[in-house]
This record gives sequence, structure tokens and C-alpha cells, in this order.
Amino acid sequence: MKHRRRIALITIALVAAAFALLSCHANSLIYHPHAEEVAPNFPETQAIRLTTSDNESIVAWYRAPQAGQPIFLFFDGNGGRPQIWEGRWGRITESGAGFLAVYYRGYSGSSGRPSESGLHLDARAGYDWLIAQGYAPDDIVIHGFSLGSGVATHLARDVPAQALILEAPFTGVDDVAASHFSPFARVLIRDSFRSRDWIGDVRMPVLIVHGDRDSVVPYAQGERLYALANEPKQFVAMAGSDHATLVRDGMYPHIWAFLALHSAERARSG
Repeated sequence: MKHRRRIALITIALVAAAFALLSCHANSLIYHPHAEEVAPNFPETQAIRLTTSDNESIVAWYRAPQAGQPIFLFFDGNGGRPQIWEGRWGRITESGAGFLAVYYRGYSGSSGRPSESGLHLDARAGYDWLIAQGYAPDDIVIHGFSLGSGVATHLARDVPAQALILEAPFTGVDDVAASHFSPFARVLIRDSFRSRDWIGDVRMPVLIVHGDRDSVVPYAQGERLYALANEPKQFVAMAGSDHATLVRDGMYPHIWAFLALHSAERARSG
């Protein structure tokens, strides 16, 4: 009996140690920053610096829109790099729209280290910069991809804008971890970006686009987030699309139609 008790205690101690180790390093599983700063490779685009409220220096790529067109405030995924999205920038700008793509602390030449609270400050710095440049809230489309969907949803809860676009979104990082590993993984995740808790406080049109073959964020999480969102809202299911193929597979025509619909509705209402 003593031998069995000793084995049980050793097993518990090992499990506790592994749990503590995973808990300490859980954030390294969330953020995959590329620290190298790269000059813009897209025409008429400049790299600017934003200063956050906690004095980090954040890199953002900026291209102004044509008169009367919106500007996308874009938040990338957990391994995002602006230089890989030439196709995205092309689809945004071919309509005359512009973009401010904010690259989080620790990413693409931005100072600091990523954290959930820090990324929210980075997002707010991008929004505040646009307002300081003279853009009205109705000019700004908040758009988040993957991890950026959590950043975008949190920002849209707190500020006005023309619309919120969520591309391959999750209900929370903890939910994604649970879907890939085990429900017990939830307790290891400190930076969980719980969009499920924020989406109900968003008061602007919401478009959710999700591929039904998403191998990273379960399609059902996009559906659940849509169910929690307020009207007006729209869900676009992209048949056969994976997590990072939505731009290639034709997402932007759905975005233009959604924005045009709600622009017309705003014009009719006043």
C-alpha cells in the first residue's frame, strides 16, 4: 500500500509539474511573431509608426483610400506578416478602398512582446490614429483575421465604425485549444480573446466569413459567434475553403456587397 501511495504521489507531482510548465509557456503557442521589419512591397503604401498608450512603437502599413471610399483597419493572425498579403491589399485597393494594417507588439519591427492586453492597446492606437488623421467612424471598417478576429471584436465593442468583418473567427482561443487537444487545455490558456463574451456588445453591422474546411478554427465556432451577434449581421459560408484561403477563394465580393447594402440602408435612414 505504501508503495502504491508513493507511486500515486509521484504521478500527481509529475502531472502538476507538467501542468505548471505548460501554463507558463501557453502564450508561446498562441503568438508566432516574425520580428523582422520589412519595407512595404505594395504600391503607394507606407510604413508608419503608432505609439500606444503604454509607449510601445507599433508598425502599421498604410495606404489612403480614394475619396468617398472606406479604410480597412486590419488585424492579422498570430503569425501575420504584411508582406505576404499582396493579394489581400490588391483586392482592397482595386475598389478604391484603403487600409491601415496594424502589426502587433513584437511583430514586424514593432517593439514589445505580445500579450492579450497589449494587442488591444495596439488596436486602439490604430483606431485613434485614423481618427486623428480626420477619418470619421463611418469611414472605418474593422476587419480581423483569425487571432485578429478577437482583437477586432474587442475593439468594435468599444468604438463606433462602419462595420465589423470577421474572417475565420473563433469564439475564444481557449475554445480552439479545447477543440484540438482536450477540454482541460482551457485552463492553460491565459490570453483567450473571448470574442463570445464581447460580440453581443457590438453595435454595428457584422459580417462573418468562414470556410467549411477550416483546419485551424472549427467552422462551428464561426456559426456560434454569428448566433451571438446582434442584427444587422450576415454569415458567409465559403464551401471548400480552409483557414487562410478565403481571400483567394472570393471573400472580397461578399464584403463589397455587404458594405454596399448597409451603406444604402444608412443613406435611407438619414
